[in-house]
Amino acid sequence: MSTAGDRGTGPRTSPADRLVLVLRVIAWVTVATGVLQVVAPAFVLTRLGAFTDVTTAHLFATVGMFMVVVGALLATTLARPRHDPDVVLWAAVQKAGAALAVGLGVARGVFDPLALSVAAFDLLTAALLLLHLRRLPHGRRTGAS
Repeated sequence: MSTAGDRGTGPRTSPADRLVLVLRVIAWVTVATGVLQVVAPAFVLTRLGAFTDVTTAHLFATVGMFMVVVGALLATTLARPRHDPDVVLWAAVQKAGAALAVGLGVARGVFDPLALSVAAFDLLTAALLLLHLRRLPHGRRTGAS
């Protein structure tokens, strides 16, 4: 029979470690959804209720390529012992910008309201990235200036 004192003997995961794990999953989800946009942009656009032609599909695939790059860059930095604050900051900016762009797309009738769930996810991700950024050490950086 275990006692209350036995519960603390295993390894503990700190809230910061859990946040990093969540952000790593989100980074790889960003890569995966970006790849989907690259290989099947019309499929994704249709699911979002958007008009699809060759031009919109091509541009949406281009957006997907940037999602792959930013997601992979974020996943790479979060896999290292020290997380590059610049990468975390710009990934947050990308996610906030994506949330704004999708929200405007819904407001303008480009996307169905279902796309607001994508915007909400991106906005939440931006907030989590900014929270993580606040926890990172911001010591003096070295390098060429």
